[in-house]
Amino acid sequence: MSRYRRANIKGGALFFTLALADRSSDLLLRQIDRLRAAYKQVQGQLPFETVAICILPDHLHTIWSLPDGDADFASRWSLFKSGCSRGLPASPSRSVSKITKREKGIWQRRYWEHAIRNDADLERHIDYIHYNPVKHGLVPQVADWPHSSFHRYVEQGILPADWGGDLMDMPGRFGE
Repeated sequence: MSRYRRANIKGGALFFTLALADRSSDLLLRQIDRLRAAYKQVQGQLPFETVAICILPDHLHTIWSLPDGDADFASRWSLFKSGCSRGLPASPSRSVSKITKREKGIWQRRYWEHAIRNDADLERHIDYIHYNPVKHGLVPQVADWPHSSFHRYVEQGILPADWGGDLMDMPGRFGE
């Protein structure tokens, strides 16, 4: 029995990584409209602010800011995963345990969360999220990846359009 306890920070900001069970899949990109609809539906039911997000073929990273007095991110992720999975065929390689629990075997059961500790931690995680498509070799420049909040940051003047050019030339976010 695991003794792991999830963070319980009411109104806090948290970094998350969710991954597909099949890490060789590109399902999240093929089903991007389904993913966006499920995300929007959860956000309508149980509000939260998306500070940053990046959707990759087999996983996603995001930072959420929860409302004051609310620490229930687990219900939000459960609704999101089920909303994305609804209407998709079950994985042919799902385990007996997943079949018994009526899981389609699309998502990894667990996800990674990290409570954001301060402004520097927040900035590091936002940078990590936005740079992830370059890190994974999906695009040469951050601006080339369409499924990222990076474009919102550029529109708002928070980051320059050429930020995070490529693996060999990542300009510092704060003039470093």
